[in-house]
Amino acid sequence: MAAAPVKQRTGGSRAQLPPCYYEGYLEKRGPKEKVSRRLWTCLCGNSLYFFNNTKDTHYVEKLDLSGFISLADDCGRDRNLEAARLSLRLKDGETKLTASNLEARELWKGFLYAVVELSIPSSLTLLPGQLHMLKEVVEKEKLRRKTRSLSRAPSSPLSLPLVGEIPPCFRPVSRVEAEVLLERYPDCGNMVLRPGRDGTSLAVTTRQDLNGSVFRHYRVTQKQQGGYVIDVENPIPCETLYDVINALVEKTSGTLQPFLLEEPYEENITFVSSNDENGERTLHCVRGGPPYRGPALPPKQAGTDKWSPRHQALSQSASPRSFSPTETPLSPMKRLTLSPSPLAQSFTEELKIKLEKRQKTNQE
Repeated sequence: MAAAPVKQRTGGSRAQLPPCYYEGYLEKRGPKEKVSRRLWTCLCGNSLYFFNNTKDTHYVEKLDLSGFISLADDCGRDRNLEAARLSLRLKDGETKLTASNLEARELWKGFLYAVVELSIPSSLTLLPGQLHMLKEVVEKEKLRRKTRSLSRAPSSPLSLPLVGEIPPCFRPVSRVEAEVLLERYPDCGNMVLRPGRDGTSLAVTTRQDLNGSVFRHYRVTQKQQGGYVIDVENPIPCETLYDVINALVEKTSGTLQPFLLEEPYEENITFVSSNDENGERTLHCVRGGPPYRGPALPPKQAGTDKWSPRHQALSQSASPRSFSPTETPLSPMKRLTLSPSPLAQSFTEELKIKLEKRQKTNQE
């Protein structure tokens, strides 16, 4: 194997690089390069650093992976029959990488996905020990990014009253991350609402196609007397953040649409069980079945009303109500408190009946 996971080297500029997760020789050909160069490549943090050889302490080129779009096998022929090619597509263009063999290519793919997606694709052909190394890299990279974000947090926190009026296209991402998100999922919309760089304003990032991706960024500030303003040449006042998004949709005749990414949900219920004899843990999948029905409510006794004034007040407050985007709804916790479930009502009735029977028995 031409590459192997190593510890971080020290000396020169290498000591200033993020932790090195993986390194080895790769042939690289960038978007503007006509020939490939064989360089010692180090995956440090979320970037690829290229050195002329293993002993160099100063890298000659850096490839930032924050603009990652896709990674695919390149089936093109090479003079070296054992070589295996990769096509790395970033926001700035496509880079061709060539590993020494198929096994080395699978490892490079695994480590690249680990730092870019913070996950390990199930399609990779790797050994259990190699998969364990990738899981450790994912955890290390998560911790590194968390520490980095805390150290680079803006001095002025985002103090906008977003609770109750956050449009679904709001994403807590940076400018570059918003661009990557819009380019990676073009069918989900082309407009993202996000925090501004100064921490006290918001921004809208848009993407359109014109011989490639065209990105635009608009600042959205909050007025002291309430409401928001889209800071363009002719400022556009808006009462709510929903109005900000609607204004951009209307001004562009529907060309701009809010970004709505459908998050996947599980189709079946799964659970883990342990074998008492050998201690093995197994994942089980429960497929669809008849819907669960709770216990039936006990019949109400004629002529008696066992609901106290407090229960009547709760029942009235639990009536259905619709909210507009500009109206501040109750918090989910309050709605849960004010809406007793049928199962809870059943338990309350049964408990009251048992208490009455016990009182009658004691009196007799």
